[in-house]
Amino acid sequence: MTTDKNQKGFAFVATVTMLVALGLLSGVVWSTNHNPRTDDASVRANYVQFAPEVAGRLIHVNVHDNEFVKQGTLLYQIDPRPYQDALDRALSDQALLEEQIIDMRRRINAQTNGVQGARAGVEAAKARSITASNSVRAASASVVRAKAALEAAESRRTLAESNLRRIEPLLAKQFVTPEQVDERRNTARVAERQYDEAAAALRQAMAQEAQAKSVQNETVAVIAQTAARAEELVWAMDRVNQLESQRSAKAALADKAKFDLERTTVVATFDGYVTNLNISEGEFAKPGVPIFTMIDNRKWWVMANYRESELGFMHKGSHVDIYIMTNPQIKFDGYIESIGNGVTPDDTRIDQGLVNVEHTLNWVHLAARFPVRIHVPHPDPALFRIGATAITIVR
Repeated sequence: MTTDKNQKGFAFVATVTMLVALGLLSGVVWSTNHNPRTDDASVRANYVQFAPEVAGRLIHVNVHDNEFVKQGTLLYQIDPRPYQDALDRALSDQALLEEQIIDMRRRINAQTNGVQGARAGVEAAKARSITASNSVRAASASVVRAKAALEAAESRRTLAESNLRRIEPLLAKQFVTPEQVDERRNTARVAERQYDEAAAALRQAMAQEAQAKSVQNETVAVIAQTAARAEELVWAMDRVNQLESQRSAKAALADKAKFDLERTTVVATFDGYVTNLNISEGEFAKPGVPIFTMIDNRKWWVMANYRESELGFMHKGSHVDIYIMTNPQIKFDGYIESIGNGVTPDDTRIDQGLVNVEHTLNWVHLAARFPVRIHVPHPDPALFRIGATAITIVR
């Protein structure tokens, strides 16, 4: 009887124990399904590789490897002297260009006034030129007439002198009368006087012709001088346009020189940690070649990989308990920022435009895992490091 009671008691205890175990197992399974957990997670943060934008000798490195620096802290400095010299030259070229433009504009203003005044006199000069041309033609005609008159007077004088020389010897022989000789002498004197008058008239006509030609030449010179001034003004205006067109290029060179000079001094653009520092003062820095990396301390998150069967129990904004393997006793609170929408499949590939499906079939099919990004609002700087292992539990 006692044995039967013991057996019944044992069976009862076993049954209760089994029911409790099943209840606990069901609770664990329910908790696991409704509160997905994974240790396939790691700590992440943004980081920036600092590389020089200009070449030069490093004269100052102000940070050390794994040092925490604040925004605005001087990180390093490249020798600025070559870039300062380039900026000074660029600014000097700019100033010289502006001086040349101002000087040319002054010349243009002066020449414009002169040309305007000269243009006002050109019309008068053209009128004088026409008058002078007419005067030259009239004076030339007078010269021609004076020459003809002089030639006629010279012929009469020669004839009168010839007659007088022929008749004077006949007076002694009384072949002619004294009155005839006096008449020939008067004729010779008249012819001489007419010749002198004709010669004076020719000289006056030639003088008038020379004066008319001189006036004509002066008017031609004035017109030519005005044209030369106008051409010089056009050249000066073209020169100013050429100089002004160089402004943008000179300004671009000055801006680039200023930009290069500013880039010789590099400061931290955010709070963070310096890591992988592999350069010292005196080294020649090359543009684009990183010299260290800075980890951005402003935002930390955990990237956790969850099975696809667990994604239905989480959504954007779900709270997550986070434990860092460095100190798993401390719990951090986080929330899901996003859930990955795709991963690279490993059982299919595209080959020559068609999908290549393996002929073999794996009997054990593993669930795909998708990355879940979990933001950590209040991380501990002493524990959070990029790549640190984390455990996450979705609540």
